[in-house]
Amino acid sequence: MAKGVAVLNSSEGVTGTIFFTQEGDGVTTVSGTVSGLKPGLHGFHVHALGDTTNGCMSTGPHFNPDGKTHGAPEDANRHAGDLGNITVGDDGMPSQHLYPSSQAYLELFCIKFRYSLKFDFAVLVV
Repeated sequence: MAKGVAVLNSSEGVTGTIFFTQEGDGVTTVSGTVSGLKPGLHGFHVHALGDTTNGCMSTGPHFNPDGKTHGAPEDANRHAGDLGNITVGDDGMPSQHLYPSSQAYLELFCIKFRYSLKFDFAVLVV
């Protein structure tokens, strides 16, 4: 089993833990919790580098081993690290799961996740 974890702890009070798990060649499951976000839409991305010393500026680009253009999670041509948006309610909590529900998308992401385990990575919710 392959596992990865990202611990979120920003100076703005956003905290959380995101887990990535994959059994063999199966799909990657992305799950976890995030709290302290302002109400509204927030982008959810996997970045190429694990360096968060300077926020988004030091995490590098979205994880994109195939050199594709930016797109939504349901688009065939998009960065592997583009996980779409999460909606946050007035209580500061996301109102849906933090991972995509599309089986086809998860299968595509699992291939990229296996590759990314060789490197540091950062998950940012902006």
